[in-house]
Amino acid sequence: MSKLGQIGAKLHRGEVSYDFIGHRKFWFGLSIALVVISLGGLFARGLALGIEFKGGVEYDAAVKVTSSTVEDFTAAVKATNAKGLGDPVVTTINDNKVRVQTKPLAQADVGNVRAAIAKEAGIPAEQVTSQQIGASWGQQIADKAILALIVFLVLVFAVIWLYFREPKASMAAIIALIHDVTITVGVYALIGFDVTPATVIGVLTILGYSLYDTVVVFDKVRENTRGITGSNRFTYSDATNLAVNQTVVRSINTTVTALLPVGAILVVGTVVLGTGPLKDLSLALFVGIAVGAYSSIFIAPSLLAVFKEREPGMKALSKRVSAKKAQTAAAAAAPVAVATAGAAPRSAVQDTARTSDRATGSAPTPSSRPMRATSAGRPQPTRKPRSKRGK
Repeated sequence: MSKLGQIGAKLHRGEVSYDFIGHRKFWFGLSIALVVISLGGLFARGLALGIEFKGGVEYDAAVKVTSSTVEDFTAAVKATNAKGLGDPVVTTINDNKVRVQTKPLAQADVGNVRAAIAKEAGIPAEQVTSQQIGASWGQQIADKAILALIVFLVLVFAVIWLYFREPKASMAAIIALIHDVTITVGVYALIGFDVTPATVIGVLTILGYSLYDTVVVFDKVRENTRGITGSNRFTYSDATNLAVNQTVVRSINTTVTALLPVGAILVVGTVVLGTGPLKDLSLALFVGIAVGAYSSIFIAPSLLAVFKEREPGMKALSKRVSAKKAQTAAAAAAPVAVATAGAAPRSAVQDTARTSDRATGSAPTPSSRPMRATSAGRPQPTRKPRSKRGK
């Protein structure tokens, strides 16, 4: 068994543990700080929306892709000095096609940019295809994405409620999901990566992953808390903390296994291919999976414990458990106190008696046991000698 497996077995048996619920204030504070930073970046910098959301012009040309294709076409398009051009987005597709995306341009500038691309590719201008994408189409995509997110959250709330028979579990899971989405979108705003339809797909995907991991932890919590109000051993927070410790190694293994291929795709999409849907999708998945695993371990179970501990039955259970712990501690301390208090007198008495015995020397020591007078004066049977028996 590997070292991580041994740790997981000890965590599952309760031999070692980390107090996730007891340190919830620290993790809540860390999450609040991350959310505030994400919201600050979102409102201060905003999202770099792709051409699909804000509109623009897209050109495609057949060309033999080389290591300098992106730089060469970017310089050629910028050299046209088209009005409102901004920074064009140049993407290579496989090894035989280049795609250039610009902001919305005037009709004359559209022709100039097409001619520049054709010249750089070494092909006639008629072989360079172009299409103008209106902002209204991107707005429709954004509206549908927001609607899909709202419907997803409502369905998730209902499904978790029905599965666990517990609305507080739904509340904790939904808060964790919103936490994951906010931080992921904040990372996009802070870094400045383009938000494309591939990014939306990635964000919706990580919602499902985060929810799956949270449900696994909650399922273990339900198993540990079944019939807990009839016992005085654990509070709801104790049972929840045990559940998190029992599943934390599984969550780490699942997360690492998922992050390795996604990280490889992110490196390929960013370093090898440059900009493109592969990078947009993998970045959202990478950030979302990592944040989702964090919230499933540190945030969602703690929120559930906080919500449940406010119930009257759980408050009464906490009082009983606290009273039992105090009683057990007092019982464990009592024998020690008695032994400590009784040791000195007993030793003094024994020492005194032994000293008195030794002072009498070789003389027989009278018994310390009280003797009855009748017993001491009782005549003992005697036997006459044979000469005096008359025989």
